[in-house]
Amino acid sequence: MTDHTDLPLTANHWGTYRVRSENGRATEMYDFECDPDPSPIGQGALDVQTGPTRITEPMIRESWLEHGAGAHPERRGQEPFVAVSWDEANRLIADDLTRISRDHGNQSIYAGCYGWASAGRFHHAPSQLKRFLNTVGGFTNSFGTYSFAAAEAMIPHVLGSYRDYIATATSWESIEGNCDLFVAFGGVPVKNGQIESGALGAHVQTRGLRAARKAGTHFVNIGPLRSDMMDELGAEWLAPAPSTDTALLLAIAHTLLREGLHDTAFLETYTTGFDKFAAYLSGEADDTPKSAEWAAPICGLSADTIKDLTRRMASQRTMISVAWSLTRQDHGEQPYWAAITVAAMLGQIGTAGGGVGFGYSAENSIGNHFTSLTTGSLPQGDKPITEFIPVARITDMLENPGGAYQFNGQDRTYPDIRMIWWAGGNPFHHHQDLNRMLRAWQKPETIITNEWCWTAMARHSDIVLPATTPMERTDIAMTQRDPYIIAMTKVTEPPGAARNDYDIFAGIAAQMGAGEAFTEGRDEAGWLRWIYDITRQRAAVELPSLDQLREDGYFFYPPPERPTVMLSDFVADPVANALKTPSGKIEIFSETVDSFGYDDCPGHPVWREPVEWLGNATTYPLHMISNQPKDKLHSQLDHGAISRKGKIRDREPVTIHPDDAGARGIAGGDIVRLFNDRGACLGAAILSDSVRAGVIQISTGAWYDPAEPLGLCKHGNPNVLTLDKGTSRLGQGPIAHSCLVEIERFDGTIPEVTAFIPPEIRTRG
Repeated sequence: MTDHTDLPLTANHWGTYRVRSENGRATEMYDFECDPDPSPIGQGALDVQTGPTRITEPMIRESWLEHGAGAHPERRGQEPFVAVSWDEANRLIADDLTRISRDHGNQSIYAGCYGWASAGRFHHAPSQLKRFLNTVGGFTNSFGTYSFAAAEAMIPHVLGSYRDYIATATSWESIEGNCDLFVAFGGVPVKNGQIESGALGAHVQTRGLRAARKAGTHFVNIGPLRSDMMDELGAEWLAPAPSTDTALLLAIAHTLLREGLHDTAFLETYTTGFDKFAAYLSGEADDTPKSAEWAAPICGLSADTIKDLTRRMASQRTMISVAWSLTRQDHGEQPYWAAITVAAMLGQIGTAGGGVGFGYSAENSIGNHFTSLTTGSLPQGDKPITEFIPVARITDMLENPGGAYQFNGQDRTYPDIRMIWWAGGNPFHHHQDLNRMLRAWQKPETIITNEWCWTAMARHSDIVLPATTPMERTDIAMTQRDPYIIAMTKVTEPPGAARNDYDIFAGIAAQMGAGEAFTEGRDEAGWLRWIYDITRQRAAVELPSLDQLREDGYFFYPPPERPTVMLSDFVADPVANALKTPSGKIEIFSETVDSFGYDDCPGHPVWREPVEWLGNATTYPLHMISNQPKDKLHSQLDHGAISRKGKIRDREPVTIHPDDAGARGIAGGDIVRLFNDRGACLGAAILSDSVRAGVIQISTGAWYDPAEPLGLCKHGNPNVLTLDKGTSRLGQGPIAHSCLVEIERFDGTIPEVTAFIPPEIRTRG
């Protein structure tokens, strides 16, 4: 193996890489020597640093430039752009910001983008954007993430926090040798564990799973996709109907209760409200016992299968894992609450290798053995505007300015948005029912995007500001959830007039007379030193100086002496380490949630029929699972070589059960059309019995590529099909996984994929 340790390091969401450069351009990337299971995806950035998809100058949509803000919003995504200088772009943006602030107030500016923009602590685009807007009067923000919005709102009512228990998930080192039975709702898809929000040094998910299996852990994969668990684990596969996880968990809880397998001492000591939940389970509250016999026809599993699983869970050290994807279904608050309740009934919370875990392999850090590092970050400043919306309610907001809605016990009102500014995100990937969103997208007068390539978000903007990529910046990659601190070196020059987000906002701030307030007199080097100094002051061990870190390339932050066990401190002393809930205990029944009066999310875990599922399928008989891709992060690098190699005839693959394919005359490799009343998209069929009959699977991430007339994505973006509805009035999260469709062979002329062809660019003559 060739030694490349003399080459500088860069980092992205897929890992850390050594980079060789020639004449100011990166030419080769090599896996980080400390990573035992490197992801190939990050290397897909190499071939798209330059080329037709790269944005190299500030761009203004033609009608907006000629006629001003609000001109012909229906032409977004279809109209040419005009290249302008940075001076002109800064002036136009500063003038429009001033106008909107004066005439409508800063709450009419929406900047709800979040995360996944940079592996570095300083060049994190959403933080830069929010600091800038706070400097000039504020903005309307968003709450939560598309990944787990329902849990982010719900679990604090049950455990006192949600994010705390992502960072302190029971580690694989604790599971290994202690866990007898690992019951994974939604599986443990290691393809997702290739990534980390921030950066990562060494991938651990595959190693953790293999070590647990070798030590004797038996795995049960519960979900519609057998591929959500590595084949080598020999996992038992149970495939209930999608969106019925809560019914299955309730039946497990009922069996524990009816057969006396629950731990009454644990429930009395560490929980509150079990009696009210038990009345619901037994049918005392509604004359419907939530038995295995009740759940069997809902889930599509036999009652005996449910009972057998329950008895095994009660007789062994059991870890219940609930994937983040479970929150992205109608009533997505319920499976997490029910899983916590079942774990409490088993009495194994806080024990080595047992209890409950949220999202193993959703990111690399879940279950990683690390010491949490409190890092410094770019201050976002005071917040003149405190207005926000739940992150997945963008279209509702644009459609209903001044409209009332409920969220997490609050009666709220949607703001009247006149400007959207996005940096480091892409709602044309994240959001549901894109055809509906496109209609609402005509409401704002100005849409601005900081972007490095011509994504759908950039195409559907009025002003596009060319940003740099991680390889074109100096930064420090560090996060509280990974033990590696990486000195990121600028290994290639940005093309054309592309700028760092910091320089972009510094230029606009200066135009508005707020330059000093934004920069505080620091350049990139000054802020990096300030952030790292803060991190050194907070660290429990001595970190090297910044100069030494750059010389060494990286620093490994030592892990704790003992494996992490989630909630072990609470179980050891529930008084001294009381939870942040009103009772200080695990709230199986929440008085707070109950007081909200939400019929779609009452005071304890319940089964509520999803708005779309196989139980009410008529016109559209197939349940579509639009999961995370294996060859990109969300839609990032879909235009890169790694992602494009995984496509079939330039389309996103669609996995369909052979029985469902045969009934429709579909063969492997056929171009197929997926459709419902909301829209349609094309894909390429793969026949496999690794997907449950009645279910089709297509990953998200294909760049949105609408055909004329609008309604069909010819590339394969499944969010033209998904329903844009909140999980409940409590969480208001997305429900992409509660979606019914039909599929047919596409026999017409197959349209060319144009997602990677940039819009027409005009220059002034």
